[in-house]
Amino acid sequence: MEVLIQQIINGLVLGSMYALVALGYTMVYGIINLINFAHGEILMIGALTSWTVIGALAGSGLPGWALMLVALCCAIVVCSVVNFTIEKIAYRPLRSAPRLAPLITAMGMSLMLQTLAMVIWKPNPKPFPLLLPTEPINLGGPVISVTQVLILVTTGVLLAALMWLVNKTKLGRAMRATAENPKVASLMGVKPDFVISATFVIGAALAAVAGLMWAANYGTAQHTMGFMPGLKAFTAAVLGGIGNLAGAMVGGILLGLIEAIGAGYLGELTGGVLGSHYADIFAFVALILVLTLRPSGLLGERVADRA
Repeated sequence: MEVLIQQIINGLVLGSMYALVALGYTMVYGIINLINFAHGEILMIGALTSWTVIGALAGSGLPGWALMLVALCCAIVVCSVVNFTIEKIAYRPLRSAPRLAPLITAMGMSLMLQTLAMVIWKPNPKPFPLLLPTEPINLGGPVISVTQVLILVTTGVLLAALMWLVNKTKLGRAMRATAENPKVASLMGVKPDFVISATFVIGAALAAVAGLMWAANYGTAQHTMGFMPGLKAFTAAVLGGIGNLAGAMVGGILLGLIEAIGAGYLGELTGGVLGSHYADIFAFVALILVLTLRPSGLLGERVADRA
């Protein structure tokens, strides 16, 4: 039971980070029906920007939490600018193009961002400094670190803030109207270009937070670190129901739990043939099962094709 509780804690932490990135995927898809495969690289840029800022301020005497906060603000700004630029230059001209064109463009942007990051930050992994107390919190057997507590709390606050923004604010109403029908929304005074750009910026901010969390939790950052979390977050968005915010949250948490619990028991289940590094099997098997039984995802609804 102690192992199970520990893996549930690990799964909630992992799933929280997946959920933040999955929200970026699902918001963009919900509004313009585009899978932004470069979104995982936004997480990577957030982590490496944070590492750079923390390194530059290492001798400033600021406490660890203040360094992390400053680094996070800088990462959000950089990621937002990058994602805004990607949308304006790479995706906006292709809105009327066949769906395959923006999809291929998104893959190309992903590779380009990885290459640029490798040139700027070099290919070697960067050890991420420990900014918060490392003494684990004992929960009567299972343990949780201060960094993991911060991840869970921050994710909960951000998810609540995003739901409030989408459901209660003028921008949120404009986003929902644009997702429903951008042409009709424009006739009602909504500016679809502004709404779409704002969606990319919000998604980038969430990915920047996830990037800092990922680097702080695992203690390393490098130019390829965004690929697998990005793929898993896309899987989480599809699992929950692509285009559905609540589905992205549920899918992220569920995927993290499946992966963590699977990793804890995989060796035992296979008689030692497979180790915990094969835990990805569980995540993608779960995705296949859900899509087979419910193609729209757990909480997804059928999205009508736009003319």
